[in-house]
Amino acid sequence: MSRRRQIYEGKAKILYEGPEPGTLIQYFKDDATAFNAQKKGTIQGKGVINNRISEYVFTRLNHIGVPNHFIRRLNMREQLVRQVEIIPIEVVVRNVAAGSISKRLGIPEGDMLPHTLIEYYYKDDALGDPMIAEEHIRCFGWAGHDEMQDIADMAIRVNDFMCGMFAAIDIRLIDFKLEFGRIWDGDFSRVILADEISPDGCRLWDMHTGEKLDKDRFRRDLGGEEEAYQEVARRLGLLQDDNGPSEVFDLSKHRKLRGK
Repeated sequence: MSRRRQIYEGKAKILYEGPEPGTLIQYFKDDATAFNAQKKGTIQGKGVINNRISEYVFTRLNHIGVPNHFIRRLNMREQLVRQVEIIPIEVVVRNVAAGSISKRLGIPEGDMLPHTLIEYYYKDDALGDPMIAEEHIRCFGWAGHDEMQDIADMAIRVNDFMCGMFAAIDIRLIDFKLEFGRIWDGDFSRVILADEISPDGCRLWDMHTGEKLDKDRFRRDLGGEEEAYQEVARRLGLLQDDNGPSEVFDLSKHRKLRGK
């Protein structure tokens, strides 16, 4: 498929004009960023792995009735998606304390939360994606009451499904980020899941060793980012396991490099 006009470039993906009205081509980059793009780098092959993982998850979510923008994968780094009007809210679903919630509230990382927690953040890099409440969302008209109910319901359903999906391959789903968008039919719209679901936007820990299998390896300079992403894909059955057990289980080489 020939490359079309670029519509948007973000930190991890590029959107191009799609072959038909109402479609886009989503290209996955190897670029990695953290701390609101203050830290930048590259994880070799990340785009290919994330494309496959996101395809797998979105396809399975569609099978259980979670509407989303994914249409089909086009090649190693590109997928065809529905064009949506992105709602400027990042939805973070938390099962276990980690990252910013541990820093904000002093909860030890790894503690189970009393129940699944949904947080909302305003999508604005210049402002550092500040945390917001539903009152802010209603006040500024970013989403309506019914839309927020649909978003919360879908977020919980996605969480329930993915917790089971990852637990089946000995991975603990700590937390993850979702984005949603509107698709229009005349004057009427409905909210569907958009963006991607991959180790870029999920915290994934090995159930037995506690090893991090996600972008925290890049954020915290742990090393082994490529192996961690590949391990998630391998366990999901998306890569052939030709080389025997993965070093992600203990990542001993990377511990030695860091003097541990």
